[in-house]
Amino acid sequence: MNNVDYLRVSVTDRCNLRCIYCNPLGDRGLRDREGILDFDEIHRVVRLCAECGIRKVRLTGGEPLMCGNIADLIRKLAAVAGIEDLSLTTNGVLLGSMAADLKAAGLKRVNISLDAVDRQCYQQMTGLDSLPQVLDGLHKAIEIGLTPVRLNCVVMREHNLSQVTALAEMTRHLPVSVRFIEYCPTSRVTGRADGYVPNAEVRQIIESQFGPLSDVVVPNAGGPAVYFKAQGAGGAIGFISGRSSVFCHDCSRLRLTSDGKIKPCLHADRHYDVRGLLRGGAGDEAIRDLIRRSLREKGRYTRVTSTAEDFLMQSIGG
Repeated sequence: MNNVDYLRVSVTDRCNLRCIYCNPLGDRGLRDREGILDFDEIHRVVRLCAECGIRKVRLTGGEPLMCGNIADLIRKLAAVAGIEDLSLTTNGVLLGSMAADLKAAGLKRVNISLDAVDRQCYQQMTGLDSLPQVLDGLHKAIEIGLTPVRLNCVVMREHNLSQVTALAEMTRHLPVSVRFIEYCPTSRVTGRADGYVPNAEVRQIIESQFGPLSDVVVPNAGGPAVYFKAQGAGGAIGFISGRSSVFCHDCSRLRLTSDGKIKPCLHADRHYDVRGLLRGGAGDEAIRDLIRRSLREKGRYTRVTSTAEDFLMQSIGG
């Protein structure tokens, strides 16, 4: 297994969208705010993870930009010795007005969730008519250099399969990677029988319009996406096939949930309660021991063998 050097940090379980595959219940069932790690606690965990070999950090949610002072956290994390790459995943609704401050604070790049480029389809997928704001955030990120920008699309057969061609077309006109993600329900709430489309089918749709895709190497991809290019395109098309394939042996990440659990695997039923140590007065060495234990145990888990109960991605970090 590759060296584990990547930490995904969920800074909140709140979100301003109601995506049907992630957050259809809105704020129902979420934790009280005192149950969520504060920025000082996140900074301490990241600092100690860096001392254990973590080199890349991605901030996620929920929607991380709902934390109005998220730039303060970015500034702290950018200064942590050993952290070489600091990125953020967002739905993009608030990005246009915040991008410059995030860049100035030390953020390197962004991933933006974008499941449709048709305004009506976008609203059906997300619950809000926010596509113009997201596109504004996308262009602002490119303008100020929060790059490379990657766009993430979860494909659902009865909802946005029609959007695949238009999303792939964006790579011809913009310096972005558009990544198609196989729908993988994680709970009874988000499980939908009409959802799953294998990426092999998505690729066939794209190639029927643009011709054969050519393999491409994307530097510092840092994840499970496999990238290709359409002829004449400046951007790239990626496929994240978490349901039709297993790439656990290449996984290099840990996850820190918004309520302070370290998860060695998204699908593992085992987690490590770092919040209890933080708030119980534990010293740095005790927390480092817990981080090292999670690193050692990561190799025991795969999507096939793990038995996590139902969970919502918004609290774990997408």
